[in-house]
Amino acid sequence: MLSFLKKDRTSSEPSDSGWAKRLRNGLARTSGQLTALLVPGARIDEELYEELETLLITADVGMEATQTLLADVRRQVKEQRMTEASQLKEALAHALLKLLQPLAKPLDTTPHKPFVIMLCGVNGAGKTTSIGKLAKYFQNQGKSVLLAAGDTFRAAAREQLMEWGKRNDVTVIAQQSGDAAAVIFDAVQAAQARGIDVVLADTAGRLATQAHLMEEIKKVKRVIDKALPGAPHEVLLVLDANTGQNALSQVKAFGDALDVSGLVLTKLDGTAKGGVIAAIARTHPIPVRFIGIGEGVDDLKPFNAEDFIAALLDIER
Repeated sequence: MLSFLKKDRTSSEPSDSGWAKRLRNGLARTSGQLTALLVPGARIDEELYEELETLLITADVGMEATQTLLADVRRQVKEQRMTEASQLKEALAHALLKLLQPLAKPLDTTPHKPFVIMLCGVNGAGKTTSIGKLAKYFQNQGKSVLLAAGDTFRAAAREQLMEWGKRNDVTVIAQQSGDAAAVIFDAVQAAQARGIDVVLADTAGRLATQAHLMEEIKKVKRVIDKALPGAPHEVLLVLDANTGQNALSQVKAFGDALDVSGLVLTKLDGTAKGGVIAAIARTHPIPVRFIGIGEGVDDLKPFNAEDFIAALLDIER
């Protein structure tokens, strides 16, 4: 077992073997390919490095991150005089940890009350569903939550958020029609009046190339600041892991427009490759606050680099 992947027995965070299993299953495609490549007895040579490079790129790690990881792996092989392919798994784990650990920064909502979180992303990324799961997550921490149905373009989004509100027994501020900024403005004021801990504000999905819609979402952010100076305190961009390298362009576009402060990576299921986290770490090192596996209300957890690497490389912890 790799030393840095040993469980921290002093941690107050309870072990969640069910979550670890789902994460491992979600990343099984990549871990299976790596295990098949890095077999005991096989020798380390240039052909093996080339195969590893191809595998990482096809796992959506991206060219820049792949080159960074391979350079680190080669350095470790030389310094530690590794000779067998199976030893590369340990070297790759250490290289990945160096790349991903800076992204593992849990979201702290204690500095402000209410703590306003604005969520953005393209349609279909899982934004509204993530809000429902986040509401449950914060409730489990003993915090009161209020939801703002700021996606006024899609009636289905508002109805979906209302359903999440009922399921979690959380108030949802919504309007049948109207301006998204006005809805969220009302929600922030309501949260202040009621002493709410966390406000989760939904926004309409939009493509990064839709300049006029990106201007609208900038307006939403400005209005939130008028309702509560300094807010939103966190701008979360929700990304679908299945979009692969397209996620990088989304991070850049929404980051430029809204100064995104955290990411939520959804749908890390059997069809996702997962390596996009490494690509993000190399080109846009924004904290990954949460990752999602499955559709259950508890299937969203804070990103833990060690757990992710253990699942990606199929290393027992």
